[in-house]
Amino acid sequence: MNLTIDPWIPAIRANGGRELFSLQELFAQARELHDLAVKPHERVALMRLLLCITQAALDGPADETEWQDCQPLIRRRVRDYLEKWGGAFELFGEGQRFLQFSNLRVGNESDEGNAATKLDLTLATGNNSTLFDNLAGEDRTLQSARSAINLLTFQCFAPGGRIGVAKWNGKETAGKGSSNHAPCTPSSMVHTLMLGQNLLETIHRNLLTRESVTDSYGPNGWGIPAWELPVEKREDKTAVENSTLTHLGRLVPLSRAIRLNDGGRSIILANGLDYPIFPAFREATATVIQRKAELAILSASTNRSLWRQLAAVSVKRRANADATGGPLALNRLRPSTETNIWVGALVTDKAKIEDVVESTYSLPAGMFSELGRASYERGVAYAEEREGGLIQSVKAYASALKVTSPPYNRARQQFWTRVEQHLSALFDLARNTDLVTDLPNCPWGKAVQAAAFDAYEQSCPHQTPRQIEAYALGLRKLTFRPKNQQPT
Repeated sequence: MNLTIDPWIPAIRANGGRELFSLQELFAQARELHDLAVKPHERVALMRLLLCITQAALDGPADETEWQDCQPLIRRRVRDYLEKWGGAFELFGEGQRFLQFSNLRVGNESDEGNAATKLDLTLATGNNSTLFDNLAGEDRTLQSARSAINLLTFQCFAPGGRIGVAKWNGKETAGKGSSNHAPCTPSSMVHTLMLGQNLLETIHRNLLTRESVTDSYGPNGWGIPAWELPVEKREDKTAVENSTLTHLGRLVPLSRAIRLNDGGRSIILANGLDYPIFPAFREATATVIQRKAELAILSASTNRSLWRQLAAVSVKRRANADATGGPLALNRLRPSTETNIWVGALVTDKAKIEDVVESTYSLPAGMFSELGRASYERGVAYAEEREGGLIQSVKAYASALKVTSPPYNRARQQFWTRVEQHLSALFDLARNTDLVTDLPNCPWGKAVQAAAFDAYEQSCPHQTPRQIEAYALGLRKLTFRPKNQQPT
């Protein structure tokens, strides 16, 4: 199977139809395709591949001016590039393979390898979580198209932890059975992509210029794709540095030593190349924030919706490479109109996968100004304050009834579910910053308060006299407003 000519990438046409496309077909029809049709972590991995191919085909763009003019060139340049390098995109065979190590053998004769399904992070295979899959232990065969997506995504998102040891060129693979996170996984990293009206426009909006890459990664930070300079052995210093320390080299990583068998049922899996993570290297789609006295990567959480962190995502990076800021592609944005973005992450707890999250938002122009972001943050903070008041009310209710397990989680869930139905009012704070001067009485403030009352009522039954008394006690805390929150 050759990924340049055989269909394997799921995408959606403008009429809503879902089909599989080869790389050549995908780029040729990118203007007519609405979007990719994949899971959140697969989207990030596929976009990294598409951006890597595009930037290598363009050998740029060099600067902002060249970026503005390059969209009409993408399809023709990529077509020629894939024809030249098509041999590097074979999934099986004896020659160079896509994202696989050559001369890789099992660690010992009794080792039968791993099931190929282990590359799918959502399937319950080996030590993978059963969170997304209930068919653990069943013998499953994957189609080649699915294997290709799994291979690409696993190289980008494989969590660290214990791993097998294989023989690469006759020597044991590195790590002695231990592996670090792949480049896209550390800190449950939040990834952000600019969205266009079609797939071609989306690819174009996320391209980085050579100028911006030099600013972020230094004069040698551009690099070339890993398939143009394969790592044949551990001692290939130039090839290893290109794969792990340059922009194009890291976009399609080799974090695991993998070899698919020709039937696609089993694999050899071991530790691959070691990729430095932040602060040594910052991924282009990541957001850097100030956390206490140090810089850190913005993390996703199953307990905190992504919209509550959009103020950090919408910050344009400042001049020096270590400053806080959102994705690097955001820097060229001219914030005169609303901007559509996709935000997603693979949420992990060390080596354990907890969930995948994603959302799309239309950010008003005000989100890209300090005043607009501050207003948005104040709106989010107000909702979090009201959540705190809700929890105190539930606590008072439970204490009056001597309930040993207060329904805190139920109240929180009810509250945030109701609040999220009014995000347009929150974005209005960035559009009209005057609304923040009287938060409790603006549409967002009223929606948040209504959500708190609704969550309290749903979580705290008030049928019997004792329940009614406890309910009134908690309600008193919920309606209390400090002087600093009262309008002048």
